[in-house]
Amino acid sequence: MQLTIKYFGMLAEATSISEEQLQIDTCSVAELLISLKKQHPKLSNKDFKVAVNQELVAHDYAITTETEIALLPPFAGG
Repeated sequence: MQLTIKYFGMLAEATSISEEQLQIDTCSVAELLISLKKQHPKLSNKDFKVAVNQELVAHDYAITTETEIALLPPFAGG
């Protein structure tokens, strides 16, 4: 399946891209993050949340269809 990975803020700076397409098999968010951190080592020391189709998800969330993944840096609420 094809995933669109979007990087925001400091994560876009760390990867030097704001978006990429990946072709992968079904996996969990945790498995995807392992792969992304190997591809972009600077992500390893960053704190961020993961959204799938604009909803925050846990690392055990199963990615089973073509979808949009967003990596979101910490943000302050008010």
